[in-house]
Amino acid sequence: MLTSLQNPLVKQIRKLHQAKERKEQQMFLLEGTHLLTEACAVDYPLRTVCFTPAWQERYPELWQEASKRCERMELVSAEVLKALATTVQPDGVVALAPRSLTQTPPLSGPGVLLALETIQDPGNLGTTIRTAAAASAAGLWVSEDSVDLDHPKVLRASAGQWFRLPMAVSSDLKSFVRESQARGMQVVATIPNTNLTYWELDLRLPTLILLGNEGAGLSPDLVALADKQVKIPLSPGVESLNVAIAAALILYEAQRQLH
Repeated sequence: MLTSLQNPLVKQIRKLHQAKERKEQQMFLLEGTHLLTEACAVDYPLRTVCFTPAWQERYPELWQEASKRCERMELVSAEVLKALATTVQPDGVVALAPRSLTQTPPLSGPGVLLALETIQDPGNLGTTIRTAAAASAAGLWVSEDSVDLDHPKVLRASAGQWFRLPMAVSSDLKSFVRESQARGMQVVATIPNTNLTYWELDLRLPTLILLGNEGAGLSPDLVALADKQVKIPLSPGVESLNVAIAAALILYEAQRQLH
């Protein structure tokens, strides 16, 4: 059992709390039983699983499943586990997994794609991922200046749907929009002040929805590139909606139109 916070593996895993280290090591953290369960369900590769004796006793079947899929299993003390996790009250298991093994979303095709610009709140991004998966979105792209897709809070907020939604980072959203248009996608910008409401769109067409963060919204350059601009009506005095709520409204309207 690992009991020392000075152990090299413990030090390596703790570094993954930082975005820079996740990029350098090309690894990220899976924290908690639910995320580990979802990773095993889709056969996502695991490098190392660290767990406490109490967790192993409580989840023997999941322990067996994880053992089959990972390169290294490590029994650790509760103190070490707490140091490995980013949560205040971890539930007894933390795993290491390789980055960039989720399915890349399509650039065109049937259904609705989302493109998110400069999303900074990991809870918002994770909830949007969860929403998009629930509403059968074709995939999700984020701008390079957004929070990391594999930020620990993004993963937790996605409630495990992170593994089921095709996702990717775009280094140039403007070029991505132009390429999507060239492939026959209608590109729709969501802005607060325009005449067309989102339910007036024909969302049966292959569609790319552009969403910005709550503070600044979409950049003018992206808005100008869009084929159509739509609004989500808000009561007087309300400036904006959470990005996940905005995504949900449009995605479920697409589902309504399709079915």
